[in-house]
Amino acid sequence: MKKTNNEWDGPFFKETQSTFERVAKAISLDENIALRLRVPERALIVSVPFRMDSGKVELVTGYRVQHNDTLGPYKGGLRYHPHVNLGEVAALAMMMTWKSAIIGLPLGGAKGGVAIDPIPLSRQELQRLTRRFTIEILNFIGPDSDVPAPDMGTNEQVMAWIMDTYSQQKGHSVPGVVTGKPIDIGGSLGRKEAPGRGVVYTIISAAEKIKMRLDSKIRVAVQGFGQVGAAAARKMEKIGCKVVAVSDVSGGVYNANGLRYDSMMAYLAQNKVLRGYPEGDFITNEQLLEIDCDVLIPAAIERVIHKDNARKLKCKILAEGANGPTTNEADHIIRDRGDIFVVPDVLANAGGVVVSYFEWVQDLQNLFWKEKEINHRLWEMMSDAFEKVYTTSQKEKVDMRTAALMVAIRKISTSMLTRGLYP
Repeated sequence: MKKTNNEWDGPFFKETQSTFERVAKAISLDENIALRLRVPERALIVSVPFRMDSGKVELVTGYRVQHNDTLGPYKGGLRYHPHVNLGEVAALAMMMTWKSAIIGLPLGGAKGGVAIDPIPLSRQELQRLTRRFTIEILNFIGPDSDVPAPDMGTNEQVMAWIMDTYSQQKGHSVPGVVTGKPIDIGGSLGRKEAPGRGVVYTIISAAEKIKMRLDSKIRVAVQGFGQVGAAAARKMEKIGCKVVAVSDVSGGVYNANGLRYDSMMAYLAQNKVLRGYPEGDFITNEQLLEIDCDVLIPAAIERVIHKDNARKLKCKILAEGANGPTTNEADHIIRDRGDIFVVPDVLANAGGVVVSYFEWVQDLQNLFWKEKEINHRLWEMMSDAFEKVYTTSQKEKVDMRTAALMVAIRKISTSMLTRGLYP
């Protein structure tokens, strides 16, 4: 397959690209389509000056990468994190393209972010940063072209500021420019919990395939007790499973008898981090991955499961709540082991984009649905997508990750060939 120079060179993008090329070769993808899908369609890098409370002006770098919009408007989150770079954003944009196609959404794939740690910023500083970043990417986004959403380091308040800034420039309210907004300004019920809830829906489907009964004997470990991990832990507890280990950036806590979701959330509300939580033993994030459990949910950052710990995993189901938590080397080791059912990230954590799609549709038609209806629709779409991927894996005799990408790439390829190349 012909190579091109990568301005977004980086290990995460290289691995994401390599996985695509492996699957493209396996399905004999048209060379012209492969050439176009292996790199994003557009990449924007912007300088973002904003004023600190001290009066000093800081300058940070922002990104928006649009990978493919064959099926519909670009869709993908915005993250604020000091390690955000073009390679990471490009990899995540490509993964968003696959997610939308696997689920069957009329959306493309994009991602963006700002290289900054938002935690030390005051509310006023965060707002000034967000509004200036919005102005810098204003001509790149819109309800018919590219619809951002929350991601690591951002939340519904950040989305509200983006929506307001965009609307002020347009002269009228445009709620559909972002998803993940507060309910009062066009957000959707169920959106905040959707990524974690979607992870659990795929775990339910996976457990059925391997004849695992999800009851109080099932031990669950969650790395990353943020929006995705916390929602997943809560749902796993609700269906009767025992959450024995969770972690955040400060480390983790383990209790073989189970941890209580409400108690942990109350502790976090007071202390900001899990470290010091009294109802369990302290463990590191690395130790959590090797805990003896039935279900492991890595829901923090990418590349945490690697060649050095892949053989040490003791779970039966690995449900990837984070984007890219498993390196290619680790993925190969896990495939060779054959004793772990992997629900890949492009399927497991697609619940967020599903309910983002619901929010976008509701905003466009000014008609909002009840939370029960949204959760039911999410269950149906996640379950249907899981069955589609599982059937492909059985028919093609491949692992679930390969099967998921086969489903996505074939769908996008068919659409691209049908539309043709302009001019």
